[in-house]
Amino acid sequence: MINMEMTSFLLIFFIFLLIYYFFFFNTTSSKSITQFGFKNYPIFGTLPEFLLNRHRFLDWSTQVLSQCPTNTAVFGRPGKVNGVITANPANVEHMLKTNFENYPKGTRFIALLEDFLGRGIFNSDGETWRAQRKTASYEFNTRSLRNFVMETAAVELHTRFVPVLERAAALNKVVDLQDLLERYSFDNICKVAFNFDPGCLAGDGTSGSEFMKAFEEAATLSSARFMYILPGLYKIKKLLNFGSESKLRKSIATVHKFADDIIQSRITESTKEPNDDLLSRFMSISEYSPEFLRDIVISFILAGRDTTSSALTWFFWLLSSHPQVKQKILNELSTLRLSSNKSDHNSYVLEDLRQMHYLHAAISEAMRLYPPVPVDTKACLKPDILPDGTFIGAGWFVTYHTYAMGRMESVWGTDCNEFRPERWLDEENGDGIVVYRQENPFKYPVFHGGLRVCLGKEMAYTQMKLLAATIMEAFEVEVVVEGEEKKVPEHVLSLTMRMKDGLKVRVRKR
Repeated sequence: MINMEMTSFLLIFFIFLLIYYFFFFNTTSSKSITQFGFKNYPIFGTLPEFLLNRHRFLDWSTQVLSQCPTNTAVFGRPGKVNGVITANPANVEHMLKTNFENYPKGTRFIALLEDFLGRGIFNSDGETWRAQRKTASYEFNTRSLRNFVMETAAVELHTRFVPVLERAAALNKVVDLQDLLERYSFDNICKVAFNFDPGCLAGDGTSGSEFMKAFEEAATLSSARFMYILPGLYKIKKLLNFGSESKLRKSIATVHKFADDIIQSRITESTKEPNDDLLSRFMSISEYSPEFLRDIVISFILAGRDTTSSALTWFFWLLSSHPQVKQKILNELSTLRLSSNKSDHNSYVLEDLRQMHYLHAAISEAMRLYPPVPVDTKACLKPDILPDGTFIGAGWFVTYHTYAMGRMESVWGTDCNEFRPERWLDEENGDGIVVYRQENPFKYPVFHGGLRVCLGKEMAYTQMKLLAATIMEAFEVEVVVEGEEKKVPEHVLSLTMRMKDGLKVRVRKR
């Protein structure tokens, strides 16, 4: 008890000292270093500025990086938390490709997320990561999986998603589009990766709904550990089972139980007939324990559910204020229907999706401005000099800021803050036909790059284009705005970039 009281006293004293030091002795006009980058104070480093701005970390850090000559800044906090944050494509390529082995996830990053993600593919290094990558890569490159993804997404869309919107349209009911997209993506990834249907979008799966709520809370609370004043504070709260760490423990328990149930059901089914889904391929590796399989399940749900739903939520919000873009997409879909002699009731096939160049560009442009994973962090093993001349020490973190990169004039030009899908299109052979142009992955690291490039990129575009085309063709989606002025929605800074309070829409049948 005495030790706990002493710890609490020291913590309160430190916070008081910090506030006193900052507000009375360190004004931004006197003792701070006012050069480019984050303001650096004696003893406390960038911590005072961080405390004032961590609630708006993405926009704050974007503003700072935009004012730096190479869009790179050094960041330091007490507790030996030193690092570099960059929005420079050359630096990103150096980290993810040129000097890949020097920039692993690192022990700090892995430790902060280990309770939630374990040692799954997104939270592991070395041989643990390579083995998972090799197994997953084989599965993602099969034609059978691509066909199954298309079939699964179409069935879920036409038998569950569209009927929900039809009922909402008939009742003139406001619905949360982000919530529907998350349920749709969740059902899809469970079917594709685990051959399991949680029935979340249809409202059949109570356990699936409970899991989704717990999953969101676990992801948000886990990512909040990166924002603590003291790097090790979460360990004390975890030991005492106090506050956010108590909530996190309960959420993770729900997530783990759901994943364990999936694994157990697949084990039971495999004794009856063999399956060839992604989870079965991992289960065939004898050295993988049930706990490790659980980590794999959680990682793929994170990748398959949260990223595509986030991208589409911001895409539909952007369309609401860009009617000219919406009309160009509808014109492309109409032209495609006429050229393929299909009625409006026919579902799209994979070849149709490949012809949707403008829609592909619009979705890419939405992710440029609102990337599903806004920042990604690595650790530096050995001292290094980044291509822009920035020194980075051993043990430092280095974060590439995807959200900021989409807003850098040096990267995307003076119109970087505009939603302009045309920047992704090129005229082919001078015949007036425009096609989608792939961008340098280190300029546009939405799907990462180098050896860790996202394996599910094509799967994600397939699902997003199919859903966007089908919904836009069948419904007029109107964003419901509270108040007179349409403002940029707030976001939740979690492992992915969710829209705070969802996206409320009213739909009408076309």
